Amino acid sequence: MIDRIRWQGHGSFALEGKPLIQIAPWRVVKSAEPPDVILIGHDHFDHCSPADVEKIRGENTVVIGSESAARVIPGVKVLREWQSISIERASITAIPAARRSMPASAADGRLGFLISLDLYDIYYVGESEIIPDVRHFKPDIILLPIDGYGRLSVEAGLELLDMMKPAWAIPYNWGGAGAEATELDAQSFRSRVTGTTEVLLLPVNP
Repeated sequence: MIDRIRWQGHGSFALEGKPLIQIAPWRVVKSAEPPDVILIGHDHFDHCSPADVEKIRGENTVVIGSESAARVIPGVKVLREWQSISIERASITAIPAARRSMPASAADGRLGFLISLDLYDIYYVGESEIIPDVRHFKPDIILLPIDGYGRLSVEAGLELLDMMKPAWAIPYNWGGAGAEATELDAQSFRSRVTGTTEVLLLPVNP
């Protein structure tokens, strides 16, 4: 499974295979095969790009997202917190995404996603800090931001990995323009992870 995860920069990922799952497409390149599923966690422009969705979606693509995303992108199937949907071999659960200082219900419906596929659980944190509701999670793979700014910082990311102890962790929101973490931050994050978790710093492959 780990070799089927493609980081497209910022918070965008593609999970290759069947179903082909695209997460938060932003400035992505159209491929020959449209995704079976597109996941949109909230309505910020860098996670909810109508132009990117229209560029890659096919006739049978299912677009799943939060209520705020549905206000921006036509045809979104809304999932609310903790709701699940099964598409082909994948089970997708909407996970609350919030700042620790506010209840999840106050986060304007922002979502992360827990994707169960081919005997692996993949947790995409989204735009969130650590919230109490996820402390019991034990995913095999975690995709997590490390840049702070209302999301996980390097320190909070280390805390989350120590809590969940996944086999693999893939950080995002680093190495790009703007307020993202630097490559040095990402390397520091990897070097400070203890235990059995392997941190993968993927190259950008849009």
